[in-house]
Amino acid sequence: MQALDRITVDPALMNGQPCLRGMRLTVRRVLEIVALYPDAAERKKDYPDLEDGDVAQAIRYAALYLPDQTLPLNGSHAVAA
Repeated sequence: MQALDRITVDPALMNGQPCLRGMRLTVRRVLEIVALYPDAAERKKDYPDLEDGDVAQAIRYAALYLPDQTLPLNGSHAVAA
């Protein structure tokens, strides 16, 4: 299993939220950036300090540490075909 060596937690930085490499860039913000910039070349142009390894570890961190629960679908949330 790959270590999450790019994820840092410092109570003095961003209120202790998990960040990337000690920067003021939280894991949550990285996930938002990936969602807004699906094209990696465009993302790199606007966020040159954000490396591919950072993105990969942010996604991995979120997958490992976000709560995992299954919720039943009810009729009001069903999608019509």
